[in-house]
Amino acid sequence: MAPGQAKYKRVLLKLSGEALHGEGSFAISPDVISDIAAEIKEIHDLGIEIAIVTGGGNFFRGGRAAELGIDRASADYMGMLATMINGIALQNALEKKGLHTRLISALEVKEISEPFIPRRAIRHLEKGRVIIFAAGTGNPFFTTDTAAALRAIEIKADILLKATKVEGVFSDDPQRVKNVTKFKHISYADVLAKELKIMDSTAISLSKDNQLKIKIFNITQKGNIKKAVTSDDIGTLINLSGERND
Repeated sequence: MAPGQAKYKRVLLKLSGEALHGEGSFAISPDVISDIAAEIKEIHDLGIEIAIVTGGGNFFRGGRAAELGIDRASADYMGMLATMINGIALQNALEKKGLHTRLISALEVKEISEPFIPRRAIRHLEKGRVIIFAAGTGNPFFTTDTAAALRAIEIKADILLKATKVEGVFSDDPQRVKNVTKFKHISYADVLAKELKIMDSTAISLSKDNQLKIKIFNITQKGNIKKAVTSDDIGTLINLSGERND
């Protein structure tokens, strides 16, 4: 494969809310979201079909339910609405780059989004549109990581790309522990057995059952989204065997 050539035909990119939150900005950084949109356009120009799942942690996390005295289900719905805000912002940023998009919501918000219909979503991708999935799975108690795995399987994506603030999967939290080991490749079973918290266990188990490959990579460095789809030398690949290819 020639350098810079895409390794995948169809990808699902998981963007956390924090990925849209620049230093010193409130909730969404205009510069950060514009840069991310430019990188997405760059891989779209390679002929890759792109779906995106947005998180909402830059506005609200369902995990704060107990702290705020709100029941968990209500808090999770608040988090889903936060992903809608991020989805609208990302849609506008992408369209300013000349891309055609569709915002698809697991909750009915017909004034601004489409409902999720798998065949329609796949058709959008085939027509070259970038689709943004918001509102998670539409159900409380499920994370947006699980929503990303579910949607990737439903649209038959080749890989789930999870954009984070770290370089990949480590033996422990590199932000808290000094001497840690980075895995270049690791199996789903090892992620679960070692209780590595890079994604929740439901998302990992769902991916394992459907053999959906996952790549964890650092989005804070410009150009890494393109590297994630053109190179094996970035991030950590999670698959069935724990090797470069199953």
